[in-house]
This record gives sequence, C-alpha cells and structure tokens, in this order.
Amino acid sequence: MPRLLALAPLAASLLLTIGCDGTAANTASSATAASSGEQTAHATAGADAIEGLPFASTAVASFDEPWALAFLPDGRLLVTEKAGTLKLVTLPDGQAREIAGVPDVAYAGQGGLGDVAPHPQFAQNGLIYLSYAEDGNGGRGAAVARGRLDTEAGTLEDVEVIWRQVPKVSGNGHYGHRLAFDRDGKLWISSGERQKFDPSQNMASNLGKILRLEDDGRVPADNPFVDQGGVAAQVWSLGHRNPLGIAFDAQGRLWNSEMGPAGGDELNLVKRGANYGYPIVSNGNHYDGRPIPDHDTRPEFEKPAITWTPVISPSSLMFYSGTLFPAWTGNAFIGGLSGQTLVRVEIDGDSAREAERFAMRARIRGVEQGPDGALWVIEDGKDGRLIRLAPREG
Repeated sequence: MPRLLALAPLAASLLLTIGCDGTAANTASSATAASSGEQTAHATAGADAIEGLPFASTAVASFDEPWALAFLPDGRLLVTEKAGTLKLVTLPDGQAREIAGVPDVAYAGQGGLGDVAPHPQFAQNGLIYLSYAEDGNGGRGAAVARGRLDTEAGTLEDVEVIWRQVPKVSGNGHYGHRLAFDRDGKLWISSGERQKFDPSQNMASNLGKILRLEDDGRVPADNPFVDQGGVAAQVWSLGHRNPLGIAFDAQGRLWNSEMGPAGGDELNLVKRGANYGYPIVSNGNHYDGRPIPDHDTRPEFEKPAITWTPVISPSSLMFYSGTLFPAWTGNAFIGGLSGQTLVRVEIDGDSAREAERFAMRARIRGVEQGPDGALWVIEDGKDGRLIRLAPREG
C-alpha cells in the first residue's frame, strides 16, 4: 500500500511501485543470488558519482538488492544482498567475494537476508551475526543466526540460530530485524510487527518490539520484563511498527528510526520498558484513511523525538563519531527510501531535530561510518551502489 511520500512531484509514479515501508515491489522468481568467487566492481567514480552534494561521492561497487553493510576491524566490508548472498568487499578497489554457508532465506516482498553485525570481539572470535526471513509453522518470521567467519576460506562456519520472531505469521512485510551491539556486548534486535498491528502491544509476542539479549541469545537477568518469562523477557521496549534503524549515541543511549503508516515516520530515544504506542497512537493514519490518534492524545505513551509527514521512509540509522566531518560529530544520519535522501539529525539531550537533508537521487538502504571517518551508503534495488562520501578536496 502507498505511503505519503516526501517527494511530491514523484508521487504519481512512486505510488505504483512503493510498498508500505517504502520498499520497491519485487518477486522472488525475478532475482537470484550472485555467483560465487571474486567479482570485480562495475560501479566507478566519475560518471557514477552523485553531483550537487556538499561532499565528494565515489561509487565503489554495486550489488544486487543490497540490504546492509558493516565494517570489519581490518577495514574490509561485509554487504548483504536480500536474495541470500553475503559479500566480503576489499577496499578501495571494491573486489567482492561471496561467503558460503549463509542460512537459507525466505526471499519475497520485504523478506530475505537482512542485517549483518560483527561481534564486538570479532578480531578474537571471528563471530558475525545475520538477520533474515525464514519459513516455519504458521508462515514466516525473522531470525538471527551467528557463525564464525573464515575470511581466508570465504566460509561461514558453526552457524546457529539464536533468536526467532514469535509467532510466525502470513505475509512478507515489516520484519525490522536490524542488529546492534552496545558497549557491554549485549545484542539488540529491532522486531517489526509484520503488518499485524496488535502484536506490538501483546507481550506474548516479540513482534513490534525492541529486544535485548546476551550475545548467545540468552535473556539478560536485568531486562525490564524478565519476570513475565517467555518472549516477554526479551523485550526492552514495545509499541513499535517497523523499526528499520537502531544505533547507540556517544552516551551509550539507544535510538531507533521507524516507519509510520501513512505519515508519521519516527525517530525515538529508546527507554527501558517504554511503550511507544503503536497501533493505539501514531502521528500518521491508516492507509484506508481512518485516523489514528496522535501521541499528544495519550500521554502514557512515549512520544517520538521527531516525526516526519510527508514521510522519508527511514531505512537505517547511525551516529557519527569520526574526524573527517568534525562539525557533524555526535549527529545522527538516517537513510531514506521513498525520500531518496540522507538526513542529518542534531541531538540535544533527549531532543532531536532535522538539521539537513541531502538529495541522493536514489533510495538509500543503509548508512555506516568507515574506519577513516568517511560516510558509506548503499542504494536499494538492482545494481544498488556502494558509495563513499568524504569532504571535497581543496
């Protein structure tokens, strides 16, 4: 179903192709995983660079429906492709090698291979974490697996599933399944409500929640709902819709970027045990036009730090801590899908405001900071480019 789009002149064409989370329509039969072995990047600088931005952009490589990127300690890059392929990318030349041993994924709609996160002690233990959609009894749901990455052999070994969405349901939307580690080594997972609305408020389900686990999937003893047992023990916060970005700021606080319905995209400061109100409240409305009460009408629910109407379709979130852009230290960056934008957000205590919006001329699926302090983004869709953003020379 269409969203209320940020780029009004393009609305007529986008309404034909954009899903309710800003995802372009696709079919599983029309895409396959890329072949194994070494692959030479075919996106280059020059003609492929984005013009008109306040920083230099260099297209380094391109991928088939990339979904997430994550840097390893040695400066190489992991990129997931939605159909089920994990790539290890060498920089700066963009050589990409497929990693064998990735779990099978349910590739349809918004589902497939999702996020990738190295363990905080990757240099010692070689562990990486993958989120993905899987089939099961009752339908489909997100899962998280971890395995040991052998970068020399190009394999993922000793793979084990450590978390699953409960219950599995019909449909192929709103998996969420972004991953992040905090400074204590805890694993955080964003879990979408799978377009089912009510699970966001149901503690017998871990849908529509943000979850906090040990690195092996066990539940920490100090989680806010641990006394309830079951999947409720995993929950840190509830009342979320489709949280596609989670990241920690310099103070160690968790924030999430989240797609609203028709309007009302959100940036939230995620608080222990807090309820963000969906689907009872939202600053957007249902797609059929039925209103949803705004957050202001129900003060018992946490209000977003920012809402967007028209929407940006936030796909990802990161906080900048580098030195290449010193004026942006501590700022958040949000990738936009339907908005085709990269949004810079300034944080002031518990408050936030949009400071700047960069027109990227493509749907931005992921954003990360590189080891050298450059910003790296990946575009959504077929031939989605990996692009390095750095200060202009001179």
